[in-house]
Amino acid sequence: MAKANIGFAMCGSFCTFSRTLPQIENLINDDYNIIPVMSENAYSTNTRFGLAQGFIDRIEKLTDREIIHTIKAAEPIGPKKMCDLLVVAPCTGNTLAKLANGITDTTVTMAVKSHLRIGRPVLLCTSTNDGLGAAAQNIGRLLNTKHYYFVPMSQDDYENKPNSLVAHFELLPECIEQALNGVQPQPVFG
Repeated sequence: MAKANIGFAMCGSFCTFSRTLPQIENLINDDYNIIPVMSENAYSTNTRFGLAQGFIDRIEKLTDREIIHTIKAAEPIGPKKMCDLLVVAPCTGNTLAKLANGITDTTVTMAVKSHLRIGRPVLLCTSTNDGLGAAAQNIGRLLNTKHYYFVPMSQDDYENKPNSLVAHFELLPECIEQALNGVQPQPVFG
């Protein structure tokens, strides 16, 4: 029997998809039921990191579910109580800004808004080149907002990208358990 229903929403930090997809597989192997969600950009953009259709096929095969990739399809997540917890991994600086300011204009932001509507936890797995720049205020605001939790993060290349922060994706399973229990994983930065 599945441990919990986990919504797994992916934004367009394409360089971290190679860290994200193995975590989906790990969670499935740990008996979580995964409900995949992708932003419009993540769902449709081919990049040097891979073709969109390749990622779609892999995720749908792993989860045995169609990916939610439209605002309309994401809206029922909360009212239908589809998820016990919603993970946003990777969570870009753009999505952080939208969440911190109540902007709901993508599939992922609608999924989060709908899920928060019923007071359930959201776990953010940050990947942004401006985490210690413009996005810092949004991280701070969300750290101080009920029902939001962060996977611990650190600078990924302090010499060449001194403002860049990336979450420790490998910590997702234990962070999910903590967020389901209302605990912010520590240390947040390190």
